[in-house]
Amino acid sequence: MKDTVYDKVKNYILKYHMIEAGDLIAVGVSGGADSVCLLHLMHRLSGEIAYRLIAVHVNHGVRVEAAEDAAYAQRLCEEWKIPFFLRNVDMNGYAAEYKLSSEEAGRQLRYQAFEEVLRQQRKKEEHCKIAVAHNAEDRAETMLFHLFRGSGIRGLSSIQPIRENVIRPILCLERSEIEAYLAGRRLKYCQDSTNETDAYTRNKIRHHILAYAKQEICSGAVTHMGELADILSETEGYLNKQAWRLYGMCVEEVAIGEADCEGGCRAPESPGSTVYGQQPVCLRIDGAKLLMQDPVMYRKVLLLCMERLTPHRKDITGQHIADLVRLIAKSGSKELSLPHGMKAYKEYDLLILCKNAGESIEAQTSMCGDAMGKVYTVEPPMEIYVPGEGTYTFTLLANNDKFCEKQQNIPENRYTKWFDYDKITTTALLRTRQPGDYLTIDGALHTKSVKQYMINEKIPKLQRDNMHILVDGAHVLWIPGYRISERYKVEESTKRILQVRLRGGRHGGTN
Repeated sequence: MKDTVYDKVKNYILKYHMIEAGDLIAVGVSGGADSVCLLHLMHRLSGEIAYRLIAVHVNHGVRVEAAEDAAYAQRLCEEWKIPFFLRNVDMNGYAAEYKLSSEEAGRQLRYQAFEEVLRQQRKKEEHCKIAVAHNAEDRAETMLFHLFRGSGIRGLSSIQPIRENVIRPILCLERSEIEAYLAGRRLKYCQDSTNETDAYTRNKIRHHILAYAKQEICSGAVTHMGELADILSETEGYLNKQAWRLYGMCVEEVAIGEADCEGGCRAPESPGSTVYGQQPVCLRIDGAKLLMQDPVMYRKVLLLCMERLTPHRKDITGQHIADLVRLIAKSGSKELSLPHGMKAYKEYDLLILCKNAGESIEAQTSMCGDAMGKVYTVEPPMEIYVPGEGTYTFTLLANNDKFCEKQQNIPENRYTKWFDYDKITTTALLRTRQPGDYLTIDGALHTKSVKQYMINEKIPKLQRDNMHILVDGAHVLWIPGYRISERYKVEESTKRILQVRLRGGRHGGTN
């Protein structure tokens, strides 16, 4: 006789690489049909794949029959020789303390219990995973739930086969298949009375909307919704990759403190990761460049930006994204308050997004606070690392034909510059701007204040106050990423050349 359900689940596990030999798998066992089916299938499969199986039952302290469910789950585990762990929690008390719904409180407590048991039982070489018993109907119900609430593609992708260390081996099974599997093996299970009421929104969807769709519209509705969820999940994965690529082009991350910014504050290399181990406190977004992209992509990038600043995606809606788009498109300086204490500011084409509206914007967006106002003395040859900006390398060169044959110009390079070292009248410094700083802007030696130059170049005020510049007293040799002073350009008569190269940091490179 064909073991259809077992083969289906086994192939599903292999398709998504859910389990490897040597894993430690904690199965959540409530005693209900889904979890009993999952535990039995995982027990059988452990004979083919050498993993270690344990069972965890969480008593939420709500239903009067909860103790009976725990006892039944324990008896099953004893019969099948599976280590059993019982955890008692106060779901209602936890929900009240943290202002959560009972469903969300129960979910958090269950996963906390699973992780606690895994930490206690894990052997050094084992990879820990949590197996939960969501089925195909659960996935369809969740899809409808998110659809009705106004979700995007991610929400409509619904429950995923794998999320971090959580696996869902029977997500491919419909409830009828689960019940048939249990009946064929004469396996009993507990009935959860809360599943029969309409007290929860998901129960209403299950009892009325999804049931009606299966009976009156299409008997294969659940299967088709699962197939759509897979397509949407793949689509979301592709769009996320493109969004992170665009994020890297348009977004600069800023952290506070030198330790956070070693080597610069760049965009993370992959979803959910940071380059230097900590989340940024502020993002600088090139709004003009971003809005040149397709609306689908710039909206996703703005959502990624908000997610980089807060772990709480709840309460972030499409309206907030639309508000950010309007803020970018407006001229002049504006600001916008957002969920979870975030605030957005607009200066020129730069959108500044910070995560703590209670602090001053200047404090949050400093280029790594330890560097603010710090003065660095330049005595070449040497290197100077400026947190958040990168590493400056100072080298003395002798003038030769490579630089000034027939008064040729020095090659253009935004982050490598050359200066006549003998024209420096004081000790060269790297520091932030000060009142009275000026540039020589042409061959006639006309000057312009650094403040006016930065305003003309539309450098945001927050950046103006924090960026380091190379100076000779009040005379500025170089505003990194922008221009050098005409006064210090290399000429035929130059004997010593000061080469300055900036690499890494928010400037992104040496060219």
